[in-house]
Amino acid sequence: MTRRAQPRDDLQLLQSGEEFFPALRGLIDSAKRSVWLETYIFADDATGHAIAQSLAAAARRGVDVRVVVDGFGTRPLSDAIAAPLRMAGVQLRIYSPVPRLLTLDRSRLRRLHRKLACIDGQWAFVGGINILDDLVDPNHGPLTHPRLDYAVRLQGTQVDAVAHCMSRLWEQLIAPHMIERSVREPRRHDASGKASRVQLLLRDNLANRRSIERAYLRAIGQARHEVLIATAYFFPGRRFRRALREAAARGVRVRLLLQGRTEYILPHHAAQALYDSLLGHGIEIIEYHRSFLHAKVAVVDDWATVGSSNIDPFSLLLAREANLVIRDRPFADNLRARLLAAMQEGSQPIAVDEHRRRGWWQRAWGWIAYGLLRLGVLVSGERQRY
Repeated sequence: MTRRAQPRDDLQLLQSGEEFFPALRGLIDSAKRSVWLETYIFADDATGHAIAQSLAAAARRGVDVRVVVDGFGTRPLSDAIAAPLRMAGVQLRIYSPVPRLLTLDRSRLRRLHRKLACIDGQWAFVGGINILDDLVDPNHGPLTHPRLDYAVRLQGTQVDAVAHCMSRLWEQLIAPHMIERSVREPRRHDASGKASRVQLLLRDNLANRRSIERAYLRAIGQARHEVLIATAYFFPGRRFRRALREAAARGVRVRLLLQGRTEYILPHHAAQALYDSLLGHGIEIIEYHRSFLHAKVAVVDDWATVGSSNIDPFSLLLAREANLVIRDRPFADNLRARLLAAMQEGSQPIAVDEHRRRGWWQRAWGWIAYGLLRLGVLVSGERQRY
């Protein structure tokens, strides 16, 4: 019997809101059955209102529209956004609302950080882009250049996996008394036994606690030529740092594109406390200054990942995250070319000698920030895994 060919995934890499939001709105505006959206931030700005208008219009057409926002990232959800959505019939849920009173409940640290959308069960978006204007930062005001971030528009085998994980979370939110259930990682091999070209990886606090970190570690451990990582927040655990050092020792070119502008003081300086060791092992560090870096992507030879997970304790230990892993040379080449362009246009490589000549107060602040983040890991209860 002839084995039926597996449907091929159609992937489109989208850079920043300029490419992402028109693609998302276009599919929402043409949706016939369902529009499901999850986001960490749903901002009360021009972009937020434009997406809300499309969602409301879809609901008025009779489309099943579901929106889930995180209770901390979107705190509070603006009435100017929420009221029109609810009036149009959009079903809206808040993931883990932040209590008004101070609490020591560590489960409140577990946030919904993934950014997913599924339209008509045929198209999905997976990435790191919030519903947030590209040229306005909530904490720093107007930006001269767009925030650098990525997402993937997807058709094919993994759309069902996206829809399934979103449906399971929705079930939990509409029935809060239910015990949290984990969605197992999708099958990693096709019917022929070969590694799947595209996989959706989820991180949660049950079955998939280290799925994304393991995928990174496997890829870095097998790297032969190149490791290129771009991440907004970089504070990896010991295993991750060791994997990078060992790759560099094998002759692999390891480059990290990291945040050059100070978005949040503590993670920015804690990351810089790691630079001496990384640079000393031959790892290249390039800081992006043109705008804020919000990317969470990597290219390792012909392996690539795009998603919501940073390489820090928040993403790797606590938050719900979603990344696509893609084994495809043209896709990896496209992502690599875009990252190299970002390095050329708005970045500055860190020279090991200059970094080591920093003033004592800069070094002290870096190690204080490092210590505070390590303390945060201890408080989270995940010290043994980091």
